Amino acid sequence: MNKLTLLIPANKEAESLPFFLKELASYNYEKIVVLQEEDKETMNSISDFKDVKICVQKNKGYGSALKEGIESIKTEYFCIINADGSMDPKYLSEMLLLCEDQDLVFASRYLKGGGSDDDNIVTFIGNKCFSLIGNLLFNLNLSDILYTFIIGKTKSAQGLGLKYHDFRICVEIPIKAKLSKLIFISTPSKERKRIGGKKKVNALKDGFLILTAIIELFFKKILIFK
Repeated sequence: MNKLTLLIPANKEAESLPFFLKELASYNYEKIVVLQEEDKETMNSISDFKDVKICVQKNKGYGSALKEGIESIKTEYFCIINADGSMDPKYLSEMLLLCEDQDLVFASRYLKGGGSDDDNIVTFIGNKCFSLIGNLLFNLNLSDILYTFIIGKTKSAQGLGLKYHDFRICVEIPIKAKLSKLIFISTPSKERKRIGGKKKVNALKDGFLILTAIIELFFKKILIFK
């Protein structure tokens, strides 16, 4: 029986997802694609992949895709791996092995041995700033806080009480993991260029929302330990 499920959030990824699923076919793990009901183009593009489970989101947003996907998983471990093909599955076995002694394992493009062929100066600076703030306020010891290439124990993630529907979930996962006293580490990963389609992140809008989420979670931390 497989012990890992690949959770693949997809939003308008008809250009990339079929090619990525073909690559993932050589990996003997369960696969769940989470998408919105109105995204018929993406849904139709993967209709031939009979071994892939499709989970239709009840709510819109990247955060909703992750929350609802994690809640639906039955295997011991889960892995968030985006539909654009930028997260390299060659790291899966190594990350899964590391996770045996951890609750979560975060891939990082900014550790020695990592890197990115898809990053730009805006996302690089934003990620560095948010990682610094997160580390200062919560002692996370993470170098790539916004990167959601994550393997974890399913029950540990299901117990986090995730609530954000959008990209704020990127910081919510590690911060709530820390507040919940989960054990986690990060490991180097090289990000590839996306296969097709466009980035869904709006640097200004999503950056502001992420900052407000960090502040909100910090005040919750104060209340918890008051």
